[in-house]
Amino acid sequence: MGLVYLVSLMLGRVDPITLLTLALAMYLTLVELREFRPRPHWKWWMWWLSLVFLSHFVGYLILRGYAAYRRSHEARA
Repeated sequence: MGLVYLVSLMLGRVDPITLLTLALAMYLTLVELREFRPRPHWKWWMWWLSLVFLSHFVGYLILRGYAAYRRSHEARA
């Protein structure tokens, strides 16, 4: 989805709703990553942000699943 957005940006046709949802997904990714303890390395942050940017909400849902998995295993320990 991010790739589609970049191509449409280069062609000069930007759909505002696509831009808004992409910005929302990136913001929610930042919020989710800030809650990780211990804080991830910056390369980990960039990997997740790139995944969400390129795959849009599918990548964000994968991040949410990973965060839930991680929290459940931390609660057991």
